[in-house]
Amino acid sequence: MLPVPDLKTIARQIFHQTLAAIDISETLRRKLARQGSQICCADQQFDLRSFKQIKVIALGKASPAMAEALTDILAPEFSVSGILVASAPPSRPINDFQVFVAGHPVPNEQSFAAARAILEMLRECNRADTLIIFLLSGGGSSLVELPLDPGISLEDFQSLHRALVGCGAAIDEINAVRKHLSAVKGGRLAAVAPNATKITLGVTDVPEGRESALASGPTLPDPTTVNDARRIIDQYYSLLPKLPESIAAKFKKHGAIPETPKEIDAVFRNAHFEIVLGMHDLFHHAHIASESAGFLTICDNTTDDWPIPRATEFLLTDLARLAKEHPGQPVAIIADGEVSSPVRGNGVGGRNSAFVLDCVNRIAGQRIAVLSAGTDGIDGASPAAGAVADGESFARASTLKMDPQEFAQRSDSYNFFNALDDAIITGPTGNNLRDLRILLSAPGTPALFHPAA
Repeated sequence: MLPVPDLKTIARQIFHQTLAAIDISETLRRKLARQGSQICCADQQFDLRSFKQIKVIALGKASPAMAEALTDILAPEFSVSGILVASAPPSRPINDFQVFVAGHPVPNEQSFAAARAILEMLRECNRADTLIIFLLSGGGSSLVELPLDPGISLEDFQSLHRALVGCGAAIDEINAVRKHLSAVKGGRLAAVAPNATKITLGVTDVPEGRESALASGPTLPDPTTVNDARRIIDQYYSLLPKLPESIAAKFKKHGAIPETPKEIDAVFRNAHFEIVLGMHDLFHHAHIASESAGFLTICDNTTDDWPIPRATEFLLTDLARLAKEHPGQPVAIIADGEVSSPVRGNGVGGRNSAFVLDCVNRIAGQRIAVLSAGTDGIDGASPAAGAVADGESFARASTLKMDPQEFAQRSDSYNFFNALDDAIITGPTGNNLRDLRILLSAPGTPALFHPAA
């Protein structure tokens, strides 16, 4: 049988093997399938020689890797220029790109400056002989931002962002509000250059069928409405008083918020979209790594956007069921997506380490390991990607006089796991698919979990 500490080590190995298998450059090269001047996107062929200029707008945590890969794929025959917006500088200079290192998870001055530069560039290349390639990845919602109303300040938008993230709303709900106040989200970038041909390639941290949530869908039709945004503000009753007056006033006055572009709008006539890396790729590689480690493995994204207590109970119960159905065999569940983790205190942490913290008491004394980490290497405002725990974590914490419930109440999950040397530190990975959760159970684990603390 596998000793408990080995399960935690194996969970780490599965996570790191999955990260290594998600290679943006090779995937982009395969998806574009360039043959001479021909490239492919969304099952359509495009002849690069039919355009007088090729412009690139890359935004998101994976934008440096995506921009580097694209320029290498098109070189030397086709040169590109454009704008790159990321949370960290590229690893190497990219010729003819204006680079902005902007704010994440909260927009900053560079986020506004990047948006102004992108809007100016799009207005200048709104011609039929121009190809604009958008490279989108997670984090773009804060990295590029500008209010539709110039009277709304950066400080007001920062306050809006903090209020939305801290209220417990799901990411789709947060995006619905931001899209309707932004000059660059919800299809509005596509609307600035309707005459140009636009190709959007995404490395997505959102579920299939909800691609407009990626970077808040700057080039895609917005399925949400002003009424949706108003409902969300009303639903989270504590939101409106926390909003700056310049923003709150728009929700109080009918007609003050314009609608975003929809699927039938002509601005999307020359717009094309394809996911180059997404949920399927993350599941595929994590599943292979887990099976290679000897675990009978299933993948499940049921808990996407669920509150943490509900998600932990569901996944641990499912793990117990799987173990009972396959006695004598190590089993695993791979889950992805985001969980809802409202901020309750002034501690340091994120939704991934908070998820694992909620499991510590539940799995105490059992031959189980739980890992949750962001594929971008970032978990909230902490320096970690996430955390890992096993059946011994509760006892180890007790010897240090650490109560998991107290750490949870002050949203201090990072410091809990850092003290146990169980925080997962990768640094920014240059990628951003989704959060990955790995639950492992050794043979002989009882199908019983302790109640939540």
